[in-house]
This record gives sequence, structure tokens and C-alpha cells, in this order.
Amino acid sequence: MAAESIGGMKRLASEMKAARPDTIVIATPHNLRLDNRIGVIVAENSSGKVGRPGTQITLKAKCDVDLAREIIVASEEEGIPVVGANYGTISGPLSDLAMDWGTLIPLWYFLRSTHLKSQIVMVTPSRGIPLEQNFRFGTKIGEVAQASKKRVAFVASADQAHAHDKKGPYGFSPEADQYDRLVVDAVRRNRLSDLLKFDMAMVDGAKPDSLWQMVILAGLLEKVEMRGHLYSYEVPTYFGMLCAGFIIRHHRGLEHST
Repeated sequence: MAAESIGGMKRLASEMKAARPDTIVIATPHNLRLDNRIGVIVAENSSGKVGRPGTQITLKAKCDVDLAREIIVASEEEGIPVVGANYGTISGPLSDLAMDWGTLIPLWYFLRSTHLKSQIVMVTPSRGIPLEQNFRFGTKIGEVAQASKKRVAFVASADQAHAHDKKGPYGFSPEADQYDRLVVDAVRRNRLSDLLKFDMAMVDGAKPDSLWQMVILAGLLEKVEMRGHLYSYEVPTYFGMLCAGFIIRHHRGLEHST
């Protein structure tokens, strides 16, 4: 199951290994859900597990608190509703915020299988604010990455529409296929900014987890010129899965996967 997506993730992992990022910034839909606020994790550590007993995968990572705080400051200066979030203790080993499955699964490919020692920054988009503010947040990530002496990668962790199968937990909606086709087209044409024009009634019917993270990526692409490549798209169960890489070929290269 999901053989095409597994192949796409392995290809992205190979490209991530070649890019050798010091820090991976990952936007996930499944971590903190903050009312009308974009979250930036400033814990020193993140750890988690996913799967069933006997088939679990686990991961631990150090967080790049300095880069996270730079993103917060740059966003606050632009009036973007962003907040830093920690857990346990201010610093040290107990400053450890749980790694959700939307973060752990892509990072398992990008860190565990490649043996990279990259630090991470987890960010959580907000569905309660206008899409344009998530987009502007992406431009701030791009600016901070460009100004940094570190090699920075960006990952938009994003399942597509969840209403492809009437037997699935979200039922069936024709908007699911419509939404996914528009996303695939935007990726192929390197026009992710088109996502800002999506009919939100269609989005509500399609039930994606992807729009907000991909809009952040679209904002980043406004500041960092990259070329996109669609590696896979399939609907193995009730939701769509897409893998794509946007790559810039110089010493501060960024890559992402969706």
C-alpha cells in the first residue's frame, strides 16, 4: 500500500541527504492547535512514536531554538499572529514537546534513513486566521533562512483531501478529487500561490490537511526562488498523498516535501 508515496519519500530523503541541512523547519497540521495563532516550538527537544506495538517507529530530535526565535521575532515585527510554545521546563532535557505523526513520519525518512543530525524547528499553521497571514508567515521563514549562515530545509507535511471514499471516516465528496487535481496542477506549474484563490467551500468539502502548510510554502517561495518537481500522487485509501520537491542549487539550498 502507498508504494508510490514511499518511493517519493525515499527520493526526497536522498535529496535531503545531498542538501545536508543544519536545520529542518517542518510545518505540521497535527501538533499544537492554537486558536487564531501560528505556533513555533521553542522547546529544546522533541520526541515521539507512531504505529502499533511491534511495528512502532520512534524518533528524537534536537530543536534549533535560536532559529525558531528568529522566526518569531521576524513574524511579530510584521504583525503576524505567532506564539512560541514550550513544554515541561524552560530548557534542558525535560524541555521536550511531543513529536506528532505529521512531523515524525517525514522526519523518520529524512533523519533516520539518511543518518543526518539536523536540528528541527516545528511550526503549526492556523486555520482560524486568513490564508494570507499563513502565506506572510512563510515569507518570514524564507527571509530568516536566507539571512542565516545555516543550511536550512523546509518541509510542508501535508496529506491532501480526506473525502475520497464513502467508507472512510470523512465520507465521500466530489470536492476531494477537485481539490487534489488543483493542488497537483499548482505543483506542476510551480504556481503554489494559486492556493490562495481556492474556494473555501470546496476546501471544506474536500477536507484536506494540506492547504495551510502549502500556503506557508508558497510564501517561502516568494522569497526563495526554487523549482518544483512532482514525484508522486496517489489515493491509496480515503485520502490523497502527494510528494514533491522544490530545490534551489546553491550553498543555502532548501528542500521540502508535501
